[in-house]
Amino acid sequence: MCDECGCGQIQTSDDHSHDHGETRVVEIRQNVRAANDALAAQNRNWLRAREVAVVNLISSPGAGKTTLLERTLRELQGGDRPLAVVEGDQQTDNDARRIAATGVAVVQINTGSACHLNAHQVGHALQDLDPPAGALVFVENVGNLICPAGFDLGQGADVTVLSVTEGDDKPEKYPEAFHKADAMVLSKIDLLPHLDFDVERAERFARALNPNLPIFRLSAKTGDGLQGWLDWLAKLT
Repeated sequence: MCDECGCGQIQTSDDHSHDHGETRVVEIRQNVRAANDALAAQNRNWLRAREVAVVNLISSPGAGKTTLLERTLRELQGGDRPLAVVEGDQQTDNDARRIAATGVAVVQINTGSACHLNAHQVGHALQDLDPPAGALVFVENVGNLICPAGFDLGQGADVTVLSVTEGDDKPEKYPEAFHKADAMVLSKIDLLPHLDFDVERAERFARALNPNLPIFRLSAKTGDGLQGWLDWLAKLT
C-alpha cells in the first residue's frame, strides 16, 4: 500500500490482531483524504475568486498527455486567455521543459514515491504561477489511472486521456478515472489503422460509467479531431 495515500488494496485476514491493523489503516486513509479535501476546498475558493479554470489531466503513462498539452497550448496561444501549467512526475523535469518550450509558464512538481499530486502541492504551485483573472491552467497529473482519480486538487474539470495504444477495456478495468471525468480524450487516433483497438467498445465501457461523458477522438500529431477539444476548453470557466 502507498504509505502516503493509502491507495493500495487492504489485505484481510481472520487473525484478530491483523483486524486492528486494518482498522488503523482505514483511519489513516480517511484522515489523509479529509486533510487533502480541506486543502482542495481552499484551492477551489482561491481559483473561483480569480475566475481561473483548472483542468486536471489523468492517464496511464505514455497515453500522450504531454503531447496533447503541447499541441493544445500552441493552438490556444495568441488568444485572449492566459495559460499556465502544473507538471506532475515522480522524477525529472522532462515534461516541464517541453511545456516551457511552448512559451507557457510552468511549475514542476516531483512527487518522489507518491503516485499522484495532492492539493497541498498544487496549491503551492498555483501561488507560484500566480495566474491572472480568466486564466486556463492545466495540471498534468502523475501517469496513473488509479490514485489521481481519488484525490481532489481543487480543479474545475477532470479529463481522462485514453490512447488507442492501450487496451480498449481500460474504462472497465479502471472505472473511477472515467466515472468522475468531465471529458475523455481518445488520443493517437492516427495509429488506429495499425492497431487492434475497438473504439466503440472503449467508448461503450466509458459511457456505461458516465452516460453524458463528452469524448474527443483526436490526434495531437496530425490535428485530426482537435477542434472539438479546443471548443470544449473554451467554454470552461
